[in-house]
Amino acid sequence: MKYYVWLPFVLWVSACADPKGKVIAKIPEASGVSYCTSDDTLVVANDEGAYYKIHRKGKILQKIKLGKYDLEGIVCEESQMIFALENKGLLMVDTLTGEKKEIPLDTIYHGKKLPLFNKKSGIEGIAKVGNRVYLAKQSKKKKKSFIAVVRLMPYPSRIIDVIEHHVADTAGLTFYDGYLYMVSDKEDLLIKYDLQKKKIVQKVKLEKGAWEGIAFDAKDNVYLADDDGRIVKYKKKRLGL
Repeated sequence: MKYYVWLPFVLWVSACADPKGKVIAKIPEASGVSYCTSDDTLVVANDEGAYYKIHRKGKILQKIKLGKYDLEGIVCEESQMIFALENKGLLMVDTLTGEKKEIPLDTIYHGKKLPLFNKKSGIEGIAKVGNRVYLAKQSKKKKKSFIAVVRLMPYPSRIIDVIEHHVADTAGLTFYDGYLYMVSDKEDLLIKYDLQKKKIVQKVKLEKGAWEGIAFDAKDNVYLADDDGRIVKYKKKRLGL
């Protein structure tokens, strides 16, 4: 059963009766997930500096240890992986050579330093659209939680926009079918954001979890990464998307 509620600044909120997902893999401290279109697989990042290549049904195909990094999000591209580092910025890894490159961020925005990193919270999610990277700044307070829009090239990378979405604890991010999707760890919410209209257009209540990553595949499936060690699979329709 699905129901709709009109809220200010939100088109509708949806919830399914007992929207339970299927646990397809158990990966410790899973902090991000991304779909690889080139080979129809998933990659999962974790807080221990490793990422896992897994089958869409959950079988672990490969584990790659990158080092002492706190990986908090991942974008899979054909020739590289891009990771969000909680307290540093970005890490790019060439998938053929394994070469790693840290990308520092200029956090000055409109003449002021943007509080993207601090002792209590930092970057928790990443999405990429063309030459732009979207970085979710995590905060337990709505007013301090935002998304920084970063222009990668030309060097140096710099923040060109900030999305003030007023959702607490946004810990996962992805771009899919023209929309930006984020998950809130604190609120157990999946949020659909319209970049053109600059507003939230849908909120989906999730089952309880420590949600830190989201990805969509080409078969109408949604994958959520849970910091408690699960990769959970849903059908889009089941979530009302």
